[in-house]
Amino acid sequence: MQLLPHPDTGITPVTRLDASVSRAPDAGLVIQWELAADLEALRLPASGAGRRADGLWKHSCFEAFIGGPGLDPYLELNVAPSGDWAAYRFDAYRQGMTPQALVAPPGIHCTRGPRALAVSARLPPLAATAGALRIALCAVIETQSGTISYWALRHPPGAPDFHHAAARVLELAPALPAV
Repeated sequence: MQLLPHPDTGITPVTRLDASVSRAPDAGLVIQWELAADLEALRLPASGAGRRADGLWKHSCFEAFIGGPGLDPYLELNVAPSGDWAAYRFDAYRQGMTPQALVAPPGIHCTRGPRALAVSARLPPLAATAGALRIALCAVIETQSGTISYWALRHPPGAPDFHHAAARVLELAPALPAV
């Protein structure tokens, strides 16, 4: 699915940004982002240790906001092109933020070409992601000059806000029971 820039976004070196999500055989989630752009014009962190880190959303970062239909609690997953990541749980809209415990770090894979970047993250199974889901797939892209653009499947009115429930437009059916 194609992510769209926030309406306030000016000229950007990004030509296209796509994202998708699917269930893994073990009921985890596989999330993928594919960025087509002049990568030299973007500020992308170099490959790193792939560790948990806060504040990734302040720079180029790929994100998913995951919640159940009609439910207040939701998860936020941040994945940087460096392989660093963060996962948080919220009790309600921007309230009760706590680090989300994971049985294993998300499996992150990044592939860079001259004009493309592909990032995938495999989120292990969580009780919070077993049922029907409403998901927002998004990205924050920073240029070398420090300009930030915000990309999402749908932007709610006003300033960029990936946390807003109206951004969670992708529906995913419940995980199938293990056989």
